[in-house]
Amino acid sequence: MLHLMVHSVYSDRDIFLRELVANGADACEKLRTLALQDGSLLSDDADLGVTLTCDPKGKTLTVSDNGVGMSHDDLVEALGTIARSGTRAFLEQLGEKTDGSRLIGQFGVGFYSAFMVAQRVDVLTRKAGSDEGWLWTSDGQGAYSIEPTDAAPRRGTKVVLHLAEGSEDYAEPYTVERIIREHGSAVPVPVDLVAPKAAEDGDAKDGEATETRRLADGAAIWTKPKSEITPEDYKSFYQAVATQFDDPALTIHYRAEGRHEYAVLAFVPSTPPMALFDPLRKGRMKLYVRRMFISDELEILPGYLRFVSGVVDSSDLPLNLSRETIQESPILTAIRKGVTNRILSELDKLSDKEPETFAAVWKAFGPVLKEGLYEDYERRDALFGIARFATSKHPEGGRSLKAYVAELRKNQTDIWYLVGDDAKRLEASPHLEGFKARGIEVLLLSDPVDAFWVQNALGFDGKPFKSVTQGAADISAVPLAEGETEADQKDVSAGVATLLAFVKQELAEDVSDVRASSRLAESAACLVAGEHGPDRGLERLLAAHGKLSEATKPVLELNPRHALVSRLAERLSEGGDKEIVQDAAHLLLDQARAAEGQPPADAAAFARRLTRLMQSAIG
Repeated sequence: MLHLMVHSVYSDRDIFLRELVANGADACEKLRTLALQDGSLLSDDADLGVTLTCDPKGKTLTVSDNGVGMSHDDLVEALGTIARSGTRAFLEQLGEKTDGSRLIGQFGVGFYSAFMVAQRVDVLTRKAGSDEGWLWTSDGQGAYSIEPTDAAPRRGTKVVLHLAEGSEDYAEPYTVERIIREHGSAVPVPVDLVAPKAAEDGDAKDGEATETRRLADGAAIWTKPKSEITPEDYKSFYQAVATQFDDPALTIHYRAEGRHEYAVLAFVPSTPPMALFDPLRKGRMKLYVRRMFISDELEILPGYLRFVSGVVDSSDLPLNLSRETIQESPILTAIRKGVTNRILSELDKLSDKEPETFAAVWKAFGPVLKEGLYEDYERRDALFGIARFATSKHPEGGRSLKAYVAELRKNQTDIWYLVGDDAKRLEASPHLEGFKARGIEVLLLSDPVDAFWVQNALGFDGKPFKSVTQGAADISAVPLAEGETEADQKDVSAGVATLLAFVKQELAEDVSDVRASSRLAESAACLVAGEHGPDRGLERLLAAHGKLSEATKPVLELNPRHALVSRLAERLSEGGDKEIVQDAAHLLLDQARAAEGQPPADAAAFARRLTRLMQSAIG
C-alpha cells in the first residue's frame, strides 16, 4: 500500500524535497508557537531553520531541522501510520489559539514521498524539552523499527535519505539548490545547504571540508511591508521569477483582505519575453499556498496577460493529496478575478500618471492585450480604457478611444476603422480619402487580432464601430474639414451610369456590383465588402489561414469625378473600341486589389492588358 501510494500520488520526483523541507518548516513553526507558553523549549538555540546536507560520495541527502522534534509515540503516530498528519493534530490540540496560516502539512503523506528516491530512510529525532533520542528506520516496503539513540540531534529531527540507484543526483549540491529555489525558497524559516567544498591546491582533499550556503532567508519578499523593500530588491526578485534581465515597467504588490486573503507580487516587463507569442499562451505567474510553491502551470491570469510574471500566495486554497495541484474551487475563481482586475486597474493608472512608461508597455504588449477585447467580454470596457490605436490623424499611435470620441465631427455617429496587415499601407489607403476630406478620424487596425475583436465589439461610449471597407459609407452629413472644397456632387451622369453597367457586366465573375463611390476623392477605384458578411480585412485574413471555404465577391466602387472614369465613359458613349474599355475595367479592378496589398488575380492577363493599353496610348 505504501509503495502504491508513493508512486501514484506524486508525479514529480523533485517534490519529495519540498515535502521534507515543508515538514521541517512546520516543526520549527510548531516550536515557535509552543515557546510562547514555555520559553525554555527554545533554550539557547532560538535561530530556527532547516539544513540540507549533501554527501555525493556516501550517496545520502540529509534534511535537518531544530524544531519541535518527536517522541516515541509521535514517531508511531506520524511516521508509522499513513496519512496521520501531525500538523493537523497539532492544530486540533491548539484549538482557536492559532490560525495555522504558517503551517503547511495537512495530509500526513508528504514524508513518504522520500521513498520515491530513497532505498532506506533514517529519522533521528529528539523532542524539545526531552532527554530521549530516537531512531526510526524503514526501507519503505511496509515495515519500520524504532529504537533509542544518542546520535539524535539535541532538539529537532534529522532525516537521512540513503538514495536508491538512479537517484544519486539528489546528493549533488546543484540539484538540491535548483529544487529549493524552484519549490521551497519562500518557506517561513531559513534553509541552508551544507556541501563538500571544492578542492584547491594546498587545501583539504575533496570531501574532507564543507561549506554552508543560505538558499532561503525565511522571509518571502511578498510577505514583507513595502516600506522594507528597496527597488533593487524588487528588481532582483523580478529578474529571478521572470528569468529576464530588464527592469520591470510596473510593480504591483498588495495583499487582498476580506472574504479571501492572498498576497500578490506581479511585474509588467519593459521588454517582451521570448515566448510572448507562444501559441499555447502559457502564463508566467507562480502559485504558492502558505508560502510553499505549488504550481506555475495554473492559469491565474487570462492568456492576454501572459507577459505578467510574479507570485500569488494564499492560505485558503484547497490542495489535492500530493499538494502538486489545486482543486478547482470558488476561491481560486475569486483570486483569478481579483488579480486580473487589479492588474488592469494598475495599467489604467499607469496610463494616466506615467504616459511615457505606459506608451512603452503598450508598444511591447498592445497586440497581446487586444486579445482580451475578443475573448474577455466581462472586462472589455476596462481594456478599451487602456487600449491605444494608430489613426488616420495619429498614425504614430497612442490614441485612446476616449480621446477619439471626444473629438467626433459634427453629425458623426460611428467610430470608423480600417483593418489590414500593414500600418503604412492602411495609412495610404484610398478608402480614407473621403473621410480625410471631412476630417473624420479612422482607426488603423493592423494587428491580426483586430479583425476579430472589432467584429464582436458593440461599440464604445454608445458609438458603434463601422468599417470603411464595408457597405456604403454615407458620410455626406458630416461637414467638410477646414480648407477642403466640396467636389461636384451632382447625380451620376448618363455616360458614367452606362460605364458602371458595362463594367459590371464585364467583371461579373469577379465582383458582385459596380457602383459610384462617395468615399473616394483622388483615386479612381476601390474594393469594398457588401453590407453583410465579413469585412474585407477579416476576409483576407481568414482566406490566408484556410478558414474561408468560399470568398464573397467584393463591390467595385468607381470615382465618378475622376478624370480617368469620365474619359472612359466618353470613350464608351462614342462607340469607340470597346476592347480598350474592357481592358481598363480589368486594370481598375487589379489596381484596387493592389491598393489592398493583393496581387492581380491573373498576372499574365494583367500584363497583356497593360501592354495593349500602353500601345494604344503611344500609338
